[in-house]
Amino acid sequence: MAPEFTQLMAHYNQWMNQRMYEAASRLGTELLMKDQGAFFGSVFGTLQHIAVADTIWLLRFATHPGGFASLRPLQNGPKPTALNQPLFAHWADLQAYRQQLDATLVAWSQEIQPAHLAQPLHYTNMAGVKQCKAFAPLVTHFFNHQTHHRGQASTLIHQFGVDVGVTDLLALIPDAVD
Repeated sequence: MAPEFTQLMAHYNQWMNQRMYEAASRLGTELLMKDQGAFFGSVFGTLQHIAVADTIWLLRFATHPGGFASLRPLQNGPKPTALNQPLFAHWADLQAYRQQLDATLVAWSQEIQPAHLAQPLHYTNMAGVKQCKAFAPLVTHFFNHQTHHRGQASTLIHQFGVDVGVTDLLALIPDAVD
């Protein structure tokens, strides 16, 4: 994995979240909160789970030996202890937090260097078990997790008749020059 991949994925994440939140905002509070039988119940619950998981991982990434300055402000925000923990009760609060997370993520992606990706990350998982994993695959997991749950949210939103539009990473991959 190259730092450029992390930058591309951070921009894709921000672009997709903007599209997802714009589409979800058209639903209104009742439909946002309606339990649709998904893993995290509702559109709101699913998008909140993504924010929770992103926060957990970014707080772990903040402990990386690279000392990423862009992640330091996260220490002043929520520190979820469970993957289904609600961070916010209101849509506007979740939406504002998502925008902050995405800006942080883009800034973080600019700090990543090849040497960072080659180092291991020591962290404690949600069950309290100490872990030591290769950092580059953890970053891949981080972005893959977002994509997985955004796919669920997109389906939930579509079930209410709102089209999120193009969701493919391909839309952001620049043309190559021969």
